[in-house]
Amino acid sequence: MLRWLALSLMLAGSPAAWALQDAAMTPRALPAVGTGTIQVAFTPGDDAARLIIQAIGQARQRIRVQAFSFTHRGIADALIAAQQRGVAVTLIVDPQQAERIPTSVVHYMADAGVPVFYDADHASAHNKVMVIDAHTAAVVITGSYNFTHAAQYKNAENLLIVRGNPALAKAYAANWQRHRDHSSSYQP
Repeated sequence: MLRWLALSLMLAGSPAAWALQDAAMTPRALPAVGTGTIQVAFTPGDDAARLIIQAIGQARQRIRVQAFSFTHRGIADALIAAQQRGVAVTLIVDPQQAERIPTSVVHYMADAGVPVFYDADHASAHNKVMVIDAHTAAVVITGSYNFTHAAQYKNAENLLIVRGNPALAKAYAANWQRHRDHSSSYQP
């Protein structure tokens, strides 16, 4: 509501609108990483897929995934293997990307028993996020890197893996859940 009021006042030319707009759009502050680590990769060049697969291999309880485009079979296989060893894996994807791209692994993962949800509430469900064991190991993987072969070998992408920051992992997990709540279950 505050955002709409600020926008209306800005459009009307009111200087007070800028203060309201700043208050409405101020991102929440989170504690610094502290004893945790931040790992960064850039593609092409760095093996970002290997870093993601290693992080998935260390998961013990739960992996929440949001993917815009997902075609990387190695990352999909690592998530399926995690599911098979008892890690709860759930995937939220952009439905247009999942259906439009012939090499999408979304159907492959669903066939392997990974719960898949379509987030159709947005023009693009453009998040590229994995939250691994948010309440214990607290790993967040994010960046411009789509989980695709092109992101690894063709595109200029970045990837961050933040470990040991529970506040950040819980914020990402809460955002993931917010999107899951309005997403629909994939139906083959």
